[in-house]
Amino acid sequence: MANHDKLAADVLAAVGGKENVSSATHCITRLRFNLKDAGIPKEEEIKKIPGVLGVVQAGGQYQIVIGPEVSQVYPKVAALLDNDGAAPSGGEAPKGSLADRIIDTISGIFTPVLPALTASGMLKAVLAILVAFKLVNNTSSTYQVINFMADATFYFLPILLAGSAAKKLGCNVYLAMMLGGMLIHPNFVNLVAGAKETGEAIRIFGLPIYNATYASSVIPILLGVLLMSKVEPFANKISPKPVRFFTAPLITMFVVGIATLCVLGPVGYVISTWLGNFVNGLGKVAPWLAPTLLGLFLPFLVMTGTHHALTSIGISNRMTLGFDTIIYPGQLASNVAQGAAALAVSLKTKDSQLKQLSSATGITAVCGITEPVLYGVTMKIKTNMIAAMAGGGVGGFFMGIMKTKNFSGGSPGLLTLPSYIGLEAPMSNFYFACAGAAIAFVVSFAVSFVLFKDEKKG
Repeated sequence: MANHDKLAADVLAAVGGKENVSSATHCITRLRFNLKDAGIPKEEEIKKIPGVLGVVQAGGQYQIVIGPEVSQVYPKVAALLDNDGAAPSGGEAPKGSLADRIIDTISGIFTPVLPALTASGMLKAVLAILVAFKLVNNTSSTYQVINFMADATFYFLPILLAGSAAKKLGCNVYLAMMLGGMLIHPNFVNLVAGAKETGEAIRIFGLPIYNATYASSVIPILLGVLLMSKVEPFANKISPKPVRFFTAPLITMFVVGIATLCVLGPVGYVISTWLGNFVNGLGKVAPWLAPTLLGLFLPFLVMTGTHHALTSIGISNRMTLGFDTIIYPGQLASNVAQGAAALAVSLKTKDSQLKQLSSATGITAVCGITEPVLYGVTMKIKTNMIAAMAGGGVGGFFMGIMKTKNFSGGSPGLLTLPSYIGLEAPMSNFYFACAGAAIAFVVSFAVSFVLFKDEKKG
């Protein structure tokens, strides 16, 4: 059993102490630090800390790979930082390149929401299984209750994203969530429905409001909170100090609310529609291309942390099209392939330490979490990387050719295969996902087993 208190203290000391931390968060397997001076930590020393699997510098962040236990280590780090992971002020995190800042922002916004998305996705998958095996009728109250439980995250996604975006962009969380609430308020939804029937535009001070609703949307609220992060400081600056408590929120929400409803919301809606049409078009022209490429190269994206940028695309696809054929099938093939390659090593090696590491991380990978196997095995054994790419590419190609659809997300692996069961989709889609995962596993396992040579003589 790992000593989480000691691990948190050792890691924090190694990155320069809380004085060197501007902010900290975590994802499924990594502690993610924004450091004031990224030159202070010594990578090789950090890697020697018991419980640390690897170190990555990407997206303007210093990322320390812990594995699945990161959710238990992070609260200890946050407690040491005093203030829920935000270090005392006194310096800015390095800005980095534009690409680094974009990746850091996207990761910081979507990572906190992933548990809720995963929970909703798995509830949808369970419901689909119950319906498929005729254990629940789709007209029963049981079906209706589980369905709205699963839909809650997706429907109120603008509010959830508003909260995480506000934390990342440095504006008031509750004002941002209020903005998200504006976009999905029942009265606004009814106004839009009425305007579509009558053909008469909704107006505010003569400005037209686009006839679109934003439940389950992603881009509109992100644009709105981005504007809020610029307007709120200005509102605080121009508001007289005695009445700032009242006037600053008023100015912020009045300006940002109208701008979002009249301009940013429609822009985000159009971008989402274009993206959905592009995905649909790509699926018709070359459905195999994106899943194949993702199956091949996902390990390299994970190394740099850029794989989190794909999350928003997968979510947007499911929200606009009802399914995703690009991101999740390719990730499923890649994750299973990495796990299979490691399991092949665990059977073939005579090194007891490598056998234990590859078997444990291999099982975790086929279940959907690959950072432990990536840093513990794949990156250290060249033949495993070759095997993972081969299996991921072939599996992704198969699922692309079959136009395999993911309906509810979750961490791509064997445990989330039910997310390929749609409430109204044929079961063949689920079978294609199972077959694609099996192909990825078999190809990767075979390549790894044939190519791997034990360095340690038994």
